[in-house]
Amino acid sequence: MATPVQILPVSMTSLPMSPGAPQEICICDPALFGSDERISSGRDPERGQAGEEPDRGGEKDGQFLLQAFRSFSQAARSLECSYEALHTEVARLRHELEQRNSELGRSLEQNLSMRAHLDRILEGLPCGVLVVSREGTIARANPEALRLMGVQDRAGAPSPANISSLHPGIQRLLGSAERSIGEQELCLSDEASPGRWLSARYAVLSHGAVNSSIFILRDVTERKRLEQEREKMRRQQALAEMATLLAHEVRNPLGSLELFAGLLAEAGLDEEPRHWVAQLQAGLRILAATVNNVLHFHSLPEPERSALDIGSLLDWAGEFLTPLAEQSGVGLRVKHQLGGVSLAADRHRLGQVLQNLVINAVRAQAGGGSIRINGHRARDRESVIITVADNGPGISAANLAHIFEPGFTTRAGSPGLGLAVCRRIVEQHGGTLRASSPPGSGAIFILALPLAGRMGGSA
Repeated sequence: MATPVQILPVSMTSLPMSPGAPQEICICDPALFGSDERISSGRDPERGQAGEEPDRGGEKDGQFLLQAFRSFSQAARSLECSYEALHTEVARLRHELEQRNSELGRSLEQNLSMRAHLDRILEGLPCGVLVVSREGTIARANPEALRLMGVQDRAGAPSPANISSLHPGIQRLLGSAERSIGEQELCLSDEASPGRWLSARYAVLSHGAVNSSIFILRDVTERKRLEQEREKMRRQQALAEMATLLAHEVRNPLGSLELFAGLLAEAGLDEEPRHWVAQLQAGLRILAATVNNVLHFHSLPEPERSALDIGSLLDWAGEFLTPLAEQSGVGLRVKHQLGGVSLAADRHRLGQVLQNLVINAVRAQAGGGSIRINGHRARDRESVIITVADNGPGISAANLAHIFEPGFTTRAGSPGLGLAVCRRIVEQHGGTLRASSPPGSGAIFILALPLAGRMGGSA
């Protein structure tokens, strides 16, 4: 009876052998049995039997069994080759999968690195970046955007989460940018940020079926301020050109009027006409001072320095300005210890400074009062100090810090240039001019001029 055929497992690479079966049943190699005649004859070559009748049934069984084992051996070899090919293919696929996983890991790492790099760039941008979904939800906002919108970043998340909770001005700006082309600007005026200008630019981000809006926000307050200052300077320049032209036109006939008024004062008129002439001369001097202020403020050339006796300058101021003060019922007194003290200066310019200071003091106490001009050397003996003081109402603390600013005035109709011109002239001579107003003591202007050394440059 034939041994049952065993089924090879997939993991086996050779045919299995039954433990109790004889070796002859493994007929996958016919050389082990000699030839096919031995099997078909049914004779045992070792026994030497011959002449017996062959068993035809056994011969057929042997041939069938031989064919079965041959088929089984071929199937086993085919399975073994298929397994080896499958094993090789699995190994190749595993290697490719490992390479793909490694490449995917590197790509993911690069993407994370790039995203972190872009996040750092976004965090450090000097402009605000605001990403808003179609529903109005704030998806992303960098620190600058939160600052410009007046929002504090809490726990790294944009707050507020929806544009509907932003400042109304911010909402108007974003809506205007979304409906328009180009950059839109809006001034946000509130207690927290008065006069703050913001600009916004709009763009659409399309990602598949998801549409988001991106807004670029910038603070343009400084640019607006510079534009306003440039426009102000342009208007001032136009005004200065017109004022200079008018001042030149007025100055020419004014010189003639001063000359004729001086001739009338020396013509031996009666007392009443002399009084009229004195009034005329005072008015002409005020007008001349105003014209000089306009001309010198808008075009102040370098002073023409020469040796100047400060004592003689103060004496001239007393004689020249006393009629002007008396016209308003104000007394003028000059006292100094500077006779023979000289410095390099422009006599005309310093005379204009004293004239402006006295005119301001007269106007401050038009109902009567007194003006004192004093002069002495400083303690260091290297400069002279000249003071012009009055006993008028004084200067308020709020105005004291602005009286030397061009255009500042407390008197209607005044151009507010007198004190500004005075300071510029004194600074051209290397000196200083300051003001004080002790309570109940009127106003005091203190002028300090160096006697030697560096005289200073142009203002």
